[in-house]
Amino acid sequence: MARSRSKKYPEVQRRILKAAAAVFAKAGYATSTINDLTVSAELSRGALYHYFPSKEAILCEILNDHLLGFLDVLDHALRSSTAAVEQLRAVTRAIVNTNIRSRNEQVLVLNELNQLSNADRARMEGLQRRILDQVSDLLIRLEGGVKITQVNKRVYTMMYLGIINYTFAWYKPGGAVKPDEYADLATELFLNGLLRDAPDARRESAALAFEGRLADEMGRI
Repeated sequence: MARSRSKKYPEVQRRILKAAAAVFAKAGYATSTINDLTVSAELSRGALYHYFPSKEAILCEILNDHLLGFLDVLDHALRSSTAAVEQLRAVTRAIVNTNIRSRNEQVLVLNELNQLSNADRARMEGLQRRILDQVSDLLIRLEGGVKITQVNKRVYTMMYLGIINYTFAWYKPGGAVKPDEYADLATELFLNGLLRDAPDARRESAALAFEGRLADEMGRI
């Protein structure tokens, strides 16, 4: 007869995943050992294997959970309004805050996909494509398909995501610019370049103010 799972099973599993994400992000997946994970998760080797059969299975679950969670917050943000501009603001806030909460997981998505088997990597890349497709569709609706088309949509999508996806490397949420404020500034920066050929004085002033505050933030690194 199969053993029934403890009521604490999901809690312990989440603890392992968070601990492993921190270890992998700091030391790199390839150089991290099962012993490193057991120490970080405060579990015995046998207990760890009760929850996951291998180190790769742990990495795969971390990436899968993060990307599915990313899709959930993206879907929620898109449903927050019917206006494309407001949807973009909500999506940007959601992505910025998700990256802040899940810094280690985001590092792994960007750096460690190649450690998975071909099948698992293809599955994760499929989830990434779903994220990109949703953002691309939003940008096309927002801009009206004049500059952004089915041919070049990935370029604009990656430009937009590039503004916010790498904040984990430098941004400090406890600094002068708070997460939602940074998200709104990033949205305005993208919109001004996308929807206006020549920004008016107010937009130019806002852009200069943003650059100054961003320079202050970078100076703290």
